[in-house]
Amino acid sequence: MNRAIFSPAKIAVLSICAVLFSSHTSQPVTVAAALPNTLQNPAPSATPQKTQKIRNPLNDLLDQAQTAIDHNDFAAAISPLEKFIAEKPDVAYAHFQLAYAYTALKRPEDARAEYQKCVALDPKMAEAQLNLGILLLRSDPAAAVEPLRQAVNLLPSQSRPRFLLGLAQEQSGDLSGAATSFDGAAHLDPKSLDALTHLAKVLLKTSHPDQAEQKFRLALQLDPKSASSLLGLAQILDAQENPEAIQAYKNYLAVQPQDNAARSRLVHLLIDQKDFDSALAEIDRTTAGQSPTADSLRLKADILVGQKKLDEAIATIQQAIMLAPNDPDLHGGLGRLFLQKRDFPNAQKQLKAALQLNPKAAVYWKDLASTDYLAGNYPEALACLDAAAKLETPLAGSWFLRALCYDKLVQVQPALDAYRKFLELDKNQNPDQVWQATQRIHVLEKTAEKKK
Repeated sequence: MNRAIFSPAKIAVLSICAVLFSSHTSQPVTVAAALPNTLQNPAPSATPQKTQKIRNPLNDLLDQAQTAIDHNDFAAAISPLEKFIAEKPDVAYAHFQLAYAYTALKRPEDARAEYQKCVALDPKMAEAQLNLGILLLRSDPAAAVEPLRQAVNLLPSQSRPRFLLGLAQEQSGDLSGAATSFDGAAHLDPKSLDALTHLAKVLLKTSHPDQAEQKFRLALQLDPKSASSLLGLAQILDAQENPEAIQAYKNYLAVQPQDNAARSRLVHLLIDQKDFDSALAEIDRTTAGQSPTADSLRLKADILVGQKKLDEAIATIQQAIMLAPNDPDLHGGLGRLFLQKRDFPNAQKQLKAALQLNPKAAVYWKDLASTDYLAGNYPEALACLDAAAKLETPLAGSWFLRALCYDKLVQVQPALDAYRKFLELDKNQNPDQVWQATQRIHVLEKTAEKKK
């Protein structure tokens, strides 16, 4: 007597999904990260719901393949499955098993072809649609959308297929669709940390910061140490210029202390709040047990400037330049510090070094122009302003400095024109300079009249 082809499955194929995207981890698990580990020890393959009767020799081939798969000997499963398919190419289950074995053997193209044959034969096999989507998600997210959409339709009460569909949509650029899928997954499983955090990120990308903040806070209720949620909340508060951003970054860094980019942002926020001691403490945490880096020294110099410790700031930037001699911003920053100290020769030296490394930095041309003016080098200052004007439209301050230079060189008409342009652009934002420009215009107009 013939017996059924399909023996009872020990573990459903949906367990692959659970392994790949475990919600018990502190961080969301991506397909790219989880799939290779899963393939090393894959779960036993599933048995589709429908069965059919065939003669025993072919059934034995399927049993032989299933035994090999149960023992993680996926290579041994290939031959009996190929023999079965040669005799019965229209049995979807055999293609499913072969695809599963190919996936475990890290032969994704072969697995894709077999899963596609499987769903073509039986479009309602949810496990095949789901596994095909998972397989494609890493390499071709756009192609993964359709099989994952079919899996969602076939498994409407399950959260994870919707989450995977959201990942495919997000990675292929359909942020609106991703938001809908993640929201649906979170609705079906309100305790899904993955669904909430991904939904929050998509909402943030689509300019819905208030909704994103709400989702991140819900995610943190589920897992107060979720790194992605802590960082997302900190970034939202930062963008809103909310003072709570400082504590939010501290909370994140308590979980992810190695994220130097986030710590650097925290230092900048502390500097903005003039909390220099706390800022220095954060830098010390970054460099604890390590040699200082150019970036950490740059931040330390910013703090020292805020504390008006210019000599210490200069020494710190000089130390940073030894580590990064080709960084134009370090040279430019050092030039500005020398300018504040009215050490014009050293300021000129450093600003010229910055411009040699980055000649298109208009800000350093303007700084050099200010240095040359204060040093009494008026023609050189005008030349620097000309160079800056080629890179950006001059603002009121540049016209005021230009007017001063022409005035010092007793070039009456150019000075008048520059003072007037300054007044036109400044709109009384700098009352002291406006008063000075107005007074000089009166004097220069009288001088011009006498020359006529």
